Amino acid sequence: MKEKRIIRCVITDDEPLAGQGLLGYAKQTGFLDVVAVCEDALQLNTVLKEQPVDLLFLDIEMPYISGIEFLKNFPNPPRVIFTTAYERYALQGFELDVLDYLVKPIPLERFLKAANKAYDFFSAQEVDAAQFCFIRTGNKLEKVLFQDILFAEALENYVAIYTADRKIVTHATLKSVQEMLPSRIFVQPHKSYLVSIPHVSAIEGNILHVGKHEIPVSKYQKEEVLEKIVSNRVLKK
Repeated sequence: MKEKRIIRCVITDDEPLAGQGLLGYAKQTGFLDVVAVCEDALQLNTVLKEQPVDLLFLDIEMPYISGIEFLKNFPNPPRVIFTTAYERYALQGFELDVLDYLVKPIPLERFLKAANKAYDFFSAQEVDAAQFCFIRTGNKLEKVLFQDILFAEALENYVAIYTADRKIVTHATLKSVQEMLPSRIFVQPHKSYLVSIPHVSAIEGNILHVGKHEIPVSKYQKEEVLEKIVSNRVLKK
């Protein structure tokens, strides 16, 4: 029997009733372990210095420091689900790569959907971290973790595979590389490219921003590609 993944989380909300309501929801999931309930970012800062945390349920408009400012300035923060009474911060939430954005009052079914999204995210991280391949380059085989690959680019009879710190060129076709990579994570926006969805930092017209690189999106594949990348991660008005 597969062991259940427990997610250590902190709830931060300056309204005590709202915080307790989220705590009650979390207890019903069976996989969210709430290690603290904080009333402002200062309390949260103290908690994060004292113990490891996977996930934050973070209110935005709070005294002293807003949830957005805290997230921007805390080094290597945990993953975040925003909880707020205001929809106007949705774009900033997307730019900060939060897992979800919950608008108060938050029904249990909507909270559960966000919690399940977090569960899937952390479960996928555990699986992907153990997945790798060996790329033949010259006379050696180089080990590459799937989670480290930013994108792959076809170069005539070769394929260049880019990570954050290296470029590996191998004699192969883009199709053979695509068959080796998990389709859940990688998408083909153009006939010459494969892109890691988690590494897409922005979408601008027909361009995907991946690290410091700009990857073109074919106009014939744009709708399908954007649907796979964005999925249900953009809030609608």
